[in-house]
Amino acid sequence: MTRSDGNALGLHPRQLLRPGGPLYPSDAPRDVKVADHGRADADPGGLTIAVRLRGETVVWSDLMFPDREHGVVEEARFHLAQYLGEIERVHGAWR
Repeated sequence: MTRSDGNALGLHPRQLLRPGGPLYPSDAPRDVKVADHGRADADPGGLTIAVRLRGETVVWSDLMFPDREHGVVEEARFHLAQYLGEIERVHGAWR
């Protein structure tokens, strides 16, 4: 998140990683707000990603952060079983 928007504050894992929560993949793609600026002003900024399921792959898109070769990362892919296992593991740690 910091590499995409240095002013954004990540939303709490309990909010993002709850069972069936916003980062759980589904057949229908959806936009998920993962960070905001934490300001009370009218600025709607923050960081929103698109999450979708493509077969056995979870795809996060609409990313915009620098990679190690000075390019831009626009998409990340995760194997479904590993992704769900990691969400459950991290959610369990934040209960």
